[in-house]
Amino acid sequence: MEIRVLRYYLAVVREESITKAAEVLHITQPTLSRQLAQMEEETGVRLFERGTRKIRLTSEGMLLRRRAEEILELVDKTKQELKDQDEQIEGVISVGCGDLKAVQLLPELFRSFHEQYPSVTFDLYTATADHIRERMEQGLTDIGLLLEPISMEKFEFIRLPVREEWVAILPPDSPLAKKEAVTAADLKEMPLILPHRLNVKNEVANWFGEDFEKLHILFTSNLPSNSSIMVRSGLACSLSIQGSTEFWDNSIVSRPLSPPMTASSVLAWKRQQPFGPAASRFISFVKDTLRNSTHAF
Repeated sequence: MEIRVLRYYLAVVREESITKAAEVLHITQPTLSRQLAQMEEETGVRLFERGTRKIRLTSEGMLLRRRAEEILELVDKTKQELKDQDEQIEGVISVGCGDLKAVQLLPELFRSFHEQYPSVTFDLYTATADHIRERMEQGLTDIGLLLEPISMEKFEFIRLPVREEWVAILPPDSPLAKKEAVTAADLKEMPLILPHRLNVKNEVANWFGEDFEKLHILFTSNLPSNSSIMVRSGLACSLSIQGSTEFWDNSIVSRPLSPPMTASSVLAWKRQQPFGPAASRFISFVKDTLRNSTHAF
């Protein structure tokens, strides 16, 4: 499967029309149709629903779209890194992170590194730790700021000196908003929003203890910003990281959990990964800068 044909495929998906995609790609419509037919023959699956005015993807077609986007992103990133080898230190460093208090450590790292290497820029990607780790394994993200617990067998990392505190996110008019702290018993009868990540959900289950199986879990959510909208609408109470609430307005409130539940975060990169010059230099910079204040592995 050629890279060029994958670009053709994504153009058709984007334009929802073979004819329009052919115009954008500056090739003839029969040529593009033939390329797509060969792709279906090569993969052995049907990628498009025929007989509609607009192109509609089958489930296999949607899977290929996701994989094609990942492949082309990695190809473009690799081309840029190879180009950077013969030039001064420049390029884009991809950094993944969640809505964490530890994000506050990143600006000074970026500022200091950029002063030394002004041609380097950063691409920030926000997602859950599991998703960022997956992108790091694929080579799409260079460095990740990850909330523990998370499997780190394939990564080197520095554990950061910031403790992330779990809190209950509540509407201002909730009776629990009047309390200084919220207990598992307080939340037992309330509709709840829990984190989507399995490892984190297990930590929450341990905090609730035997009451966990009796909880009214209305939602799971991958990012705190999504769950905050549900809280603001009065649908449920969310359990989240305190650091994420600093990005929100005053239409919702947070209260610490009692007993407290905390987590650590790590700055990580894939072990034995062939990074580009900019990312390699940044990782060395991070190690030197944080070595004296944190415990590196």
